[in-house]
Amino acid sequence: MDFLNAKDLLSFLQKNLKENIVESHLETRTAGIKKEEFHNIWLEVKREKFRDTVELLMTLQYPHIAIIAGNDNGETVDLVYLFSLFYGEKFKEISINIKVSLDREKPSIESITDLIPGAQTTEREIKEMFGVEFIGLPEMRNIFLPEDFPKDVFPFRKEQKGLDELVQKES
Repeated sequence: MDFLNAKDLLSFLQKNLKENIVESHLETRTAGIKKEEFHNIWLEVKREKFRDTVELLMTLQYPHIAIIAGNDNGETVDLVYLFSLFYGEKFKEISINIKVSLDREKPSIESITDLIPGAQTTEREIKEMFGVEFIGLPEMRNIFLPEDFPKDVFPFRKEQKGLDELVQKES
């Protein structure tokens, strides 16, 4: 397998995604006694090209997904997918963080569970906590919230006060 370094990987993504990238940059940090370098690529891509971005990563190597982080910034619901490429290869692993902004009133995006089955748990969590519809998500049951939890309440959205207040209301 050929490994790309972080700069070449970012160039590859920029060349292939072109105008579908909203913003991109590379962060390099050192850690440990030996001051080994670790690289994080940050991309923001257009929602409709997110799946194409994941498929592009798959042409290089099957990406490892760690988690999807969500943020309701009041105007959009932003998702940051945290991937690694060359996972498990000492000093070759590169973190790729892909941000996608969704319409706050009806946030939706295609599921990637058919490409990366390990995404199912974190997609389900984002669905129940932020109200994001993952089109094609095969398993829709809640993971953390009870099944009888109100369907229009999303604990991590700005207008919500959190689970503690919701539990107190029911008591």
